[in-house]
Amino acid sequence: KIKDYKAKYPLTYHKDVLTGPFAVEEIYRQTNGEAIITTEVGQHQMWAAQYYKYTKPRTLLTSGGLGTMGYGLPAAIGAKLGNMDKTVICISGDGGMQMNIQEMATAVALELPLVLCVFNNGYLGNVRQWQELFFNKRYSGTCLRYRRSCERNCTKKDECCPKYTPDFVKLAESYDAYGIRVMNEEDMDKAFDYADSHKNGPTIIEFIIEREANVSP
Repeated sequence: KIKDYKAKYPLTYHKDVLTGPFAVEEIYRQTNGEAIITTEVGQHQMWAAQYYKYTKPRTLLTSGGLGTMGYGLPAAIGAKLGNMDKTVICISGDGGMQMNIQEMATAVALELPLVLCVFNNGYLGNVRQWQELFFNKRYSGTCLRYRRSCERNCTKKDECCPKYTPDFVKLAESYDAYGIRVMNEEDMDKAFDYADSHKNGPTIIEFIIEREANVSP
């Protein structure tokens, strides 16, 4: 019955811009489905569960519904230490990654070649989605590009937004790690080749994705 539902109501997403679902499918393709995936908490967590095809047990490490932002990076460090021969990828949002970003220093010190895929939409996306659906887009405390000088009820998305903080590529480099940014589909192969070429430390791949894309529960 569930298989019939999947055939009748397949998961879909628009492909005219870079989205979280496409990025997860690309991670699956780049790793041949053989990676251990850890996640933070939020929209990317749902996309990681829905669009990466898991075939083996203990290859998805996620906090589930507990909502423990900051889980993904330490979990990836532990997974890599226990499976040095495996590809370990942490899928994170731009909010969750900053909850325990100091553990980058641990990954660098241990020379762990993790890949940290940061889905950057400039929002705490899961909470923003609820504010859109139930509060008529009266966003509060969820826009990570907000400044005090911004209009109270901004309707000019991307037109006058200040530069995003932090710059994850520069942040990676400040830890003596590696960083690269993906703006579109054509950047994917280059980004994963770049990460694969560094065997002595972690790499952040920052995906600049659609800002107001929603995720199914």
